[in-house]
Amino acid sequence: MPRKGMRSLLFQFSSPSNSISRYSISSPSRSPALTPRRSFNDAMIEQSIESAAAIVMKWNPDSSTYAKVTSMFYEDRNEAMQFIKRVNDLQKAMHLMVSEDSGFASDRLVYAQGLMEIAMKRLQKEFYQILSMNRAHLDPESVSARSSRCSTRSSTSADFDDDGTLDDEVQVVGDSIAEVEQVSSIVMEDLRTIAECMISSGYAKECVNMYKVIRKSIIDEGVYRLGLEKLSPSRINKMDWEVLDLKIKNWLDAIKLAIRTLFVGERILCDNVFSSSESIRESCFADISREGALLLFGFPELVAKSKKSPEKMFRVLDMYSSIAENWPEIESIFSSESSSVVRSQALTSLAKLGELVRAIVMDLEFSIQKNSSKSPVAGGGVHSLTLLSMNYLTFLADYGNVLTDIFVDWIPQDKSSLEQIFFGSSDSDDSPTASAISLRMGWLILVLLCKLDSKAKRYKDVSLSYLFLANNLQHIVSKVRSSNLHYLLGDEWIAKHEAKVRQFAAKYEALAWGRVFDSLPENPTEKFSQEEVKEIFRNFNMAFQETHRKQKSCFIPDPKLRDEVKLSIGRKLVSFYGEFYRAQKAYAGAIEKPYIRFSPEDIGNYLSDLYFEPSDWASVSTSSPSSTSSSHRREPGPR
Repeated sequence: MPRKGMRSLLFQFSSPSNSISRYSISSPSRSPALTPRRSFNDAMIEQSIESAAAIVMKWNPDSSTYAKVTSMFYEDRNEAMQFIKRVNDLQKAMHLMVSEDSGFASDRLVYAQGLMEIAMKRLQKEFYQILSMNRAHLDPESVSARSSRCSTRSSTSADFDDDGTLDDEVQVVGDSIAEVEQVSSIVMEDLRTIAECMISSGYAKECVNMYKVIRKSIIDEGVYRLGLEKLSPSRINKMDWEVLDLKIKNWLDAIKLAIRTLFVGERILCDNVFSSSESIRESCFADISREGALLLFGFPELVAKSKKSPEKMFRVLDMYSSIAENWPEIESIFSSESSSVVRSQALTSLAKLGELVRAIVMDLEFSIQKNSSKSPVAGGGVHSLTLLSMNYLTFLADYGNVLTDIFVDWIPQDKSSLEQIFFGSSDSDDSPTASAISLRMGWLILVLLCKLDSKAKRYKDVSLSYLFLANNLQHIVSKVRSSNLHYLLGDEWIAKHEAKVRQFAAKYEALAWGRVFDSLPENPTEKFSQEEVKEIFRNFNMAFQETHRKQKSCFIPDPKLRDEVKLSIGRKLVSFYGEFYRAQKAYAGAIEKPYIRFSPEDIGNYLSDLYFEPSDWASVSTSSPSSTSSSHRREPGPR
């Protein structure tokens, strides 16, 4: 007969107090009479009952003040183990009596049931005392740390000296830890022994309920100390970002501690205490941890459902990353069907966070497209939209692995065309396939470039349009090269857009400096008449003065691009003008020519001062060579 059924049968008899008074331990003569014909089983049953009665009544809390105030497991652990053995024997005897068809078996069964009730009351008291008095040895952090140390102890032994000795201080600390661990092991073993006895005797409910009440309070206290609180969606929506940001930071710290100590420690303890029953330990752990775990994993969903804003992006990605990185542990700790609601909540939060990230990225795209600033950037410099967008994208690229997971299902309508536009890859089977996040990043930058192209058209001076495009594209390429965007977009993307920067710079140079170049003859060494020479110099002087004046208001923030543009202009202008200058000086001899206003060195000096932003002028002034002529800092004009 199953234990539960047997226990129901036993409860049909008189109460424990009546049965014990009927068969008093102190009056053996009133016990059922032993006949010469009793079977061997009868003798074994009688012996089990008498042995159990002696120790059970000794520790009956209602029989003496000593038994009431003393803990059996603390007073005499050996006797406590003997108590457990006698109760287990009593339980076996009761099973045997139920199977008998003896006329007097029911009397003995009622008596044994009374003893069992007293024994269970005693064990329940011991179970409660051990749980309550050993919180320090049974708190989840200690249990999880002890489990971790036990699993790594063999590996750390390799760090000892060859003779097996340790530093005195280390030895003392090690002995202290070993002592604490020994106490914890004994406590956990005692709890397991009591639990196994109560469960096998049909008192699982009483044992489990007491365990759940005490241990749940400890988990709830741990959750509270981690700073986790129950919040409503409306309260989340009303929070200032600074307040919510602090709560998210706290959650990011809390999830690590909760998973690695709080829940895993309780999981280990629960598995140990109720090792004899998988169903009990699973349901028990689920009931203890469910409320705290749902509070932990429900918070990200509340954040994900709150109002969208760009500043939330990186905190949301941090939360997504935390759940994703800890998912193997989450799945392991909450593996049972009883804990499926916790796993479901974690996955729901993960999905909602991913949806919010995709929505914010979509909003970023729309905000770039709808940027309404109409005033051209002074001097063809880098637009604030470029600065903000690329800063945002470079930070996003630091979450490349997370974004790859979030955008894994993002497939553009014409993927092959986008790959061709962004990366120059062909449709052949040998061409590498770009990841979804690479395409998404490439697309956002393309949207930015299209917007910049429309803003470039606002310049009345076409040369400034090309300088604006060169500056902004150079900033984009520089950001890509120096960030994790490099790994997402690749070297081919960088090379392709660097070539475009050079194209924009060349067009700017041709348009901005074309009049100066055109003022010089095709053959600079050709001998011209004095009037022709005079006219050429005058045209050059006028073109150079006007162009230099206009270009002084232009900026190239990137040092590398600035040097390349000035070098390109200087190589052509200084070299070509120098040849013409020297040839005409040779033809004219030592006669001073007032229309020759600039020497080749003057041209180089004037060019060296160009394209610096105002904030760079101080460094330019202090770093210029002392041998530079005085005209280096002076606007070219009549002398």
